[in-house]
Order: sequence, then C-alpha cells, then structure tokens
Amino acid sequence: MTTTTETHGVDPTPSPLALLLLGREADPNSERGVECPGDLPAASDPDLVARARAAKEKLGDRVFILGHHYQRDEVIEFADVTGDSFKLARDAAARPEAEYIVFCGVHFMAESADILTSERQRVVLPDLAAGCSMADMATAEQVAECWDVLTDAGVADVTVPVSYMNSSADIKAFTGKHGGTICTSSNAKRALEWAFEQGQKVLFLPDQHLGRNTAVLEMGFSLEDCVLYNPHKPNGGLTAEQLRDAKMILWRGHCSVHGRFSPDSVDEVRERVPGVNVLVHPECRHEVVTAADQVGSTEYIIKALDAAEPGSKWAIGTELNLVRRLAKAHPDKEVVFLDRTVCFCSTMNRIDLPHLVWALESLAEGRVPNVITVDPETEKYAKAALDRMLALP
Repeated sequence: MTTTTETHGVDPTPSPLALLLLGREADPNSERGVECPGDLPAASDPDLVARARAAKEKLGDRVFILGHHYQRDEVIEFADVTGDSFKLARDAAARPEAEYIVFCGVHFMAESADILTSERQRVVLPDLAAGCSMADMATAEQVAECWDVLTDAGVADVTVPVSYMNSSADIKAFTGKHGGTICTSSNAKRALEWAFEQGQKVLFLPDQHLGRNTAVLEMGFSLEDCVLYNPHKPNGGLTAEQLRDAKMILWRGHCSVHGRFSPDSVDEVRERVPGVNVLVHPECRHEVVTAADQVGSTEYIIKALDAAEPGSKWAIGTELNLVRRLAKAHPDKEVVFLDRTVCFCSTMNRIDLPHLVWALESLAEGRVPNVITVDPETEKYAKAALDRMLALP
C-alpha cells in the first residue's frame, strides 16, 4: 500500500502521540493510571449501577461528583452537576462541605479544581490516564524555551501570555508568572481584549485554532497578523522579524476531536441534510469555522439547541457524546454529527462506569485513590492567572 502526504502544516511522520491515540503504540508516561490498585469491576458486571448508587449514598454529602459534557451517559447519570471544565471547577469550589470531589473529566480539569478548592478537599480522578492531547502539546520546558526565543527577538516585554483553560497547571502557572490570564472558549475575546490593553502582542497557548478564530473573526485581525510557533522546530520555526511583526503568536496545538472536522465535512452534511444549520466549536480549524453557520462554546451550543425552532435541522461539530445527548434531548429537531466518522474524546472516555464505581467504593471504604494535587508554587501562580480571568468584566 502506498501513502501520499500533503503538507498543510501536518508532520508526514506520525508522532508518538498520534500513534498512541491510534492504539499502535504505548507510552508508559501517558498511560499512567490504567491499572487500578485493587480490583476494577468488569464492564459486564450487571450490578455496576446499583454499586455506584450504594457507594454514593453511603458517602452522602462528603462526595460531590462532577461530570463534563463529553462524558459517557453512564457516568453523567451519577454526576451532581454537569458543565464545561471551568464551570465544574467553580462548582467544586462552591461546595466546601464536600470532602471529596470526584472529577469525571480529564487531568487538567482536576488540577483546576484542586487549585480552586480548599486545602481540606481532595480531588479524585477515577483514571489517571484520562489526559488531554491538547494540554500535552505544551510542556513547561517548551514554553520556557519559547519565552527565551521571544526575549532574544526583543518582544517578550511587550507580549502577554493568554492560556486556554485546556492547559496543564504548569502552563497556567507560567501564564500567571508572566502577567497573563486564562480564558475559556466563552470569554476568549474578552481575555484577548484585556491582554492587548496590557501589551502589544499575545502568546496564545495551547490551541492555535481558538486563538486564530477569536482574533480574526471577532477582533478584526488578519490571518497575516498571526504566526504559528512550532515547539519542535528551532526558534519555533519563526524569524525574529516574523515575531516582531506578529500580533498573535499561536502555539502549535489543537484538539484531536475538533481538529478532525474539515470543510468537506460541512459540504457533505449540507448535501446530505438540506436546510441544515452547521454549528461548530471554535476549536475547529479556521476554514471549518468560516464554512459553518454558527460558532460557539459548548455552553453556546447547548443553549442554541435549547432555543432552536421545532423541526429545525442541526449538524454539530463537537464531541460525539454531547451531540448524541443533544439529539436525545431534542426529539423535535433533527440533530446530526457533523462528520460521518465517529469521534469520541478518547481520553475523556477512559472514565467509564467501572472506574467510577471503583473510585466511589474506595472512598466509601476509607481509601482515597488517584488524588490530584498541585504543588503550592505552581498553584500560587496558576491561581493568579485564573483570578485575572475571574476579574474580567
């Protein structure tokens, strides 16, 4: 079999991360936590629902379960609240009486919850291997090297870092230490407006697409105002002149789910479902967002479907668990997935009912598994960045 590769900013050789997501390689560092101490219940156990319910009832108000929108229905059933990553972290902070926060999401989300909750509360992630490929695309060492490149180019002192919520605690801490702020997909525009009030340029981490789409489609910047910093190339693959001319310095990161959608996906669904409204997440590529009818955060997508006219048709470009849940919640509307290819968030789906049962039963028996703890120094600066976001009007 022969393979041809088009070079549109995509490496011709699959990265270790790509191979891992395709199930062709194993990475012991990324795969931490797959093995649970003790016995992980079998997925075929017919008593899983009853066991989860019993353990949760035994724990009572001592436990608070958070369920991200992209989680499986079997997990969402036991969530006390659902939402996006930041909403859930704030919900956890608003429940100081809960001794245990069980975060059914991914690692960076649990870190944010630990930063925002009190010292007496412990945040539990049912499977430590539930990570985020986007967050993993920016490491502390890579970002520190990038800042050195900006310093050598003479632009670091006029550059403000803005980091997406979908980033590790280390990256949030870097952002806080350098006077920057965090953003969500809902408030990215306001965060960027604030950043440009503080400096002349923005280093946007780690999702290039959210940064580009917000700057170009909502703030009037041009594509030429944006440059892409590739941490795997010397000096990010950029010249000092390019860095001096740029307004937006975008990190070369992306969401493995939203990055799959293409303009062909939009064309195909319009042909397949005449009169369809195409609604996509801003983590999608720029050419997908511009081809869509609407773009918005997860919360925006949910509210748009709630407000839509009965009989209307919608193709949603986001994670499949959420799209299925929206279709089920709106039987009076036609709701389809934007692409024919099934696209779950593979790492989010590691949190399944057996892992949730194992975590809850462990807590009920007095064992606290998979505690997510952010060290005090990292927490200090990460919280500073989060507090700047919270202070945005």
